[in-house]
Amino acid sequence: MSKLLVFLCVLLSALTTVLTGSHSLWLLVTYIKGETPFPEFSVTFMLDDLTVGHYNSETKRYIPRDNTTNEDDIVSYIFYAMRHDLQPFHVARLTFKNYTKSPQLYQVMSHCELWDNDKPGQMISKIAFSGSTTDEMHFYDNKFTYESPQKMATLSLELFKWRHETINYPSCIATLRNYLKKRQTQVNKKVKPRVRLIQKALTDSGGSRVSCLATGFYPRHINLTLFRDGQPVADHEITGGDLLPNDDGTYQMRKSLEISAADKHTYTCSATHLSLDNRMTVDLEYNHGEPFNSVIPSVLTVLALALVFGAAVITWRKQHADSSNREYSSASTSEETVDTSSS
Repeated sequence: MSKLLVFLCVLLSALTTVLTGSHSLWLLVTYIKGETPFPEFSVTFMLDDLTVGHYNSETKRYIPRDNTTNEDDIVSYIFYAMRHDLQPFHVARLTFKNYTKSPQLYQVMSHCELWDNDKPGQMISKIAFSGSTTDEMHFYDNKFTYESPQKMATLSLELFKWRHETINYPSCIATLRNYLKKRQTQVNKKVKPRVRLIQKALTDSGGSRVSCLATGFYPRHINLTLFRDGQPVADHEITGGDLLPNDDGTYQMRKSLEISAADKHTYTCSATHLSLDNRMTVDLEYNHGEPFNSVIPSVLTVLALALVFGAAVITWRKQHADSSNREYSSASTSEETVDTSSS
């Protein structure tokens, strides 16, 4: 199922392209023909980047996730679309291709958008076979486009277009609005990023790597920029920049840059995010005239001095204890002499 993982990685990348402040409803459909431990037909529902529900051909029912409210009523159109469009379409295409390899995998990624002014945005649907996109549909501003390497009959294309414009698109927008009402607390939460600018020595090159790391933020939209002497570093010099999920539902992003040992530039990192009132800027502070590795000898020197001082203290305490014992022993002998004389 490695091709399924590739598809989901592409999806995660696509999720980051949604406009900041907008909301989207995603349907991730998978149809598998062949012997696998997975259901033959399944659909995952996502509101923005939150998984809100799941349907598969084994349970034959919609199961909401992370919510106690019954949401079956707001996804009724999706079941209609699955019964009349998606599953029959997949079966027909798989039969038409007549592939012999098993298992055969068909996937659909479809989403519609609501912009921040509650204006309906575009709806895009992509169909993939064995990890490669084969068909793509786009609808916005009453314009429908369909791209496919296989030519579809004119009547079938017109019927597909009509159903997409009159049923799928308006129903998706209505469902998205209903979801937003039920899940507004979840989708509107904001968590500030923790931003660090880190420098790490590279033993191979003798230089170092400067990395700007932002983590623990939500929602996923973030602009992370590395600056050299106040100017943005060119994209071709930077590695990383992928948006990655954390276990707690937040996100992280890292951008890195390799510099030489003789580099004298000043580096900073800035982040802009919906949770921040202003841009957050973090500086990289170190002495350019002192090699980065010189920190290690300095630490070792301090530790050595601490050990010497500790040994001196222990020796002094031992000598002081021995002196006290001698004085106590002398005093005890004197007292015994006095007592003998008295008797």
